[in-house]
Amino acid sequence: MYTKVTGVIAPVLAVAVIGLGMWGYQENQEKNRVLIKAENQYQRAFHELTYNMDQLQDELGKTLAVNSRRQIDGTLSNVWRLTAEARNDVAQLPLGMLPFGKTQEFLANIGDFSYKVAIRDLNKDPLSEKEYQQLKGFHKQAQEIQEELRTVQDKVLDRQLRWMDVETALAQEESGLDATIQDGFRAIDQTVDEYSNVEVGPGINSLQNQKQFKIENLKGKEITQEEARQIAMKFIGMNENEADVKVRKTGKGLEYQAYSVNVSPNEKNAESINLDVTTKGGHVIWLLNPAQVQEAKISLNQAKQKADDFLQQHGYDNMEAFVIDEYSNIAVMNYAYSQDNVRIYPDLVTVKVALDSGNVIGFQSENYIFNHKERTIPKPKLTEAQARKEVNPNLKIEESRLALILNDANEETLCYEFRGQLGNEAYRVFINADNGEEETVEKLDGPSRDR
Repeated sequence: MYTKVTGVIAPVLAVAVIGLGMWGYQENQEKNRVLIKAENQYQRAFHELTYNMDQLQDELGKTLAVNSRRQIDGTLSNVWRLTAEARNDVAQLPLGMLPFGKTQEFLANIGDFSYKVAIRDLNKDPLSEKEYQQLKGFHKQAQEIQEELRTVQDKVLDRQLRWMDVETALAQEESGLDATIQDGFRAIDQTVDEYSNVEVGPGINSLQNQKQFKIENLKGKEITQEEARQIAMKFIGMNENEADVKVRKTGKGLEYQAYSVNVSPNEKNAESINLDVTTKGGHVIWLLNPAQVQEAKISLNQAKQKADDFLQQHGYDNMEAFVIDEYSNIAVMNYAYSQDNVRIYPDLVTVKVALDSGNVIGFQSENYIFNHKERTIPKPKLTEAQARKEVNPNLKIEESRLALILNDANEETLCYEFRGQLGNEAYRVFINADNGEEETVEKLDGPSRDR
């Protein structure tokens, strides 16, 4: 009897052992596959960060050298784009527990400065001496960060260091592992911190004060990391089984707390999609899909329709596209909220559409999220005809509307907006609807289409 039982059980146990061994092997292989993919993601993000900082330093140098308004507009637009890409690279690295907030804040400041200067009429309001000195300061900081990053990069390549070890060490507070990467990033942050007492100029100060005010108005409950994952995947219209998803909190020192979500589709050669979701309220602040855009196959009007549909699908109603730009086969559209036929410029959303596929590859809604509310819009004290008299008589006015803008003191101000031509140039003039003062004038040039 014992022999018979043993004869039955032994093969069963053997099969079980073999099965467990195969299962363990497959699990180990799967784990290794995930680790390799994560390591590749970290390495790519780090080397792209180093490259983008090289480019950023170059563009800041060009900005100091050029004298033409059109050229400085172009370089500052590139600076704004590169800071967004560098911040996106940083968000993909396991830096949540490292003191890297000062560097992230530095990148945010450059982005804010370059955006504000690039959109104003530099013929009418050129760079002030303070702003020029600030650009020089940014350039010097970028140079030093670039040098530190190159040092870290050389050591990473020479010693074949792994980012997964950094993440493990941070998560488990392990000692004894090579701390080259951690020490390198701490050194970079310390370099930036040395500039913390440098005056950043009225433009940046006012932007920071404005953001602090807006953040206090952010609505919604605190969300969890898992909720941020679900919100991000729903926003881009993907199932979690279609991609490898990583979520981490942004580092300290940023204007607001958010979860950075990195989505790596399972599709071969597909680029990772990155989003920031606010911890309070679960609002998607920005999205970036660095897909390689090929030859254009759709028109700007078709791209606008794609962007319109995208905004409506995500709950952005009553939005009006007021400027459409095209560069490198990408349509970039700025939208403002419209209430009671008044265009609300503080409630701004930007959408980027690839002209080859028609896919939305970029989205930014920070201004809308922190500003949007239903307002009681006062009646203007002046009529449109009275306000029109305050516009340069040589401007051939083509259209007009009421608009709400932020004045120099960051106060919402009701204006009459007049768009027209002066010679071969297009302008937008904003006249205060209460007192007739000229609040601001914008020159519309380049390939942009104003609406």
